[in-house]
Amino acid sequence: MAQSVALKQKHTAKLYKALKIILDFIKKNVVLTVAFCAAGVTSIFVPVDREYLGYFDLKTLTCLFCVLAVVCALKNIRFFYLLAQKIVEKFSTVRLSVLALVYITFIGSMLIANDMALLTFLPLGYFVLSSTNKPRYMAFTFIMQNIAANLGGMLTPFGNPQNLYLYSKFNIPTMEFMGIMLIPFLLAITLITLCCIIFVKPEKLEFQGEKTSLPKGRTAIYLVLFALSIAIVFRGIPYWIGLIVIPIALFFMDKNALKSVDYPLLLTFVFFFIFAGNMARIGVVRDALSYLCEKSTLLFSVMSCQCISNVPSAVLLSQFTDNYADLLVGVNIGGTGTLIASLASLITYSEYTRHYPKDTDRYMKLFSIFNFGFLFILTTFMFILKWAGVC
Repeated sequence: MAQSVALKQKHTAKLYKALKIILDFIKKNVVLTVAFCAAGVTSIFVPVDREYLGYFDLKTLTCLFCVLAVVCALKNIRFFYLLAQKIVEKFSTVRLSVLALVYITFIGSMLIANDMALLTFLPLGYFVLSSTNKPRYMAFTFIMQNIAANLGGMLTPFGNPQNLYLYSKFNIPTMEFMGIMLIPFLLAITLITLCCIIFVKPEKLEFQGEKTSLPKGRTAIYLVLFALSIAIVFRGIPYWIGLIVIPIALFFMDKNALKSVDYPLLLTFVFFFIFAGNMARIGVVRDALSYLCEKSTLLFSVMSCQCISNVPSAVLLSQFTDNYADLLVGVNIGGTGTLIASLASLITYSEYTRHYPKDTDRYMKLFSIFNFGFLFILTTFMFILKWAGVC
């Protein structure tokens, strides 16, 4: 009898442990879980067939993998940390240091994608403010870094995952892409700068970061691989070359970089490709979404982001409109607003609450004020420009 009870307790413990692992995974990968459920539900209405193979954009997935893998390798040698630290050390006030941190994130999102920019530079922001006894600016700095990551990446095709997808999907010329995004980009950086000047005092700041150096050989090779991945994004080199060269190089030089790639993000794209492809084959849904996009692609894409995030909005709505200019603007500025409007916002929230678990209410109030403020100003401004025929 005792043995039977012990066996049941053992099975219960294993079940509890398995459930905990599953719940932890879901908590860390909310968007992936939603994408998986969305793909599963729509597959009930559209059974799996040969047309599923046409859902996937292999070039987008390959480009995203290559960029993420090389960025992980550069991050492992602390390349971005050292780069950011050198810039921050040049400034002597809290205001200038916060501006530097936000600008670094802003520029970083253009080069290494918004999610990776936050994962790289949020810890630096925490280190700078905590080590100089300025924690009262932490929430504001994190929120501005988050907004900077979402809006800074809008200028380049590889700055945001949705940009990379739309750039490839509609085969948008590079200069046209940057021309479409230039005005909201300039407005965004102006608003971010004003916020930092208004809400951060020019208090004196003494900062001395830890000394670090880079391995010259590996740094040079990684930068070459990064240039290769960017050339693939800009269609200068066939994507299959990167899929061969980059994994092989990193396998011998930094296996951890390959292990650290954000595979849940790649899987999120896969599941949303299935979801969007299935939605496009459901007549009622197709007609409804086509109608809404026809009325106002810009407004509907912004609203869609608030509910299902910007990446799935881009994948889904691209099936129902050819107006890629408005869609591109909408899914970029739509990354501000609600906490789920962008995966980057969830990353920032998770990082902040890890350090300040008892300050979530104040953080969410500040987050909502600034994010919805940015969303309202950017959306209104772009509508005025459209009405005036400027864009």
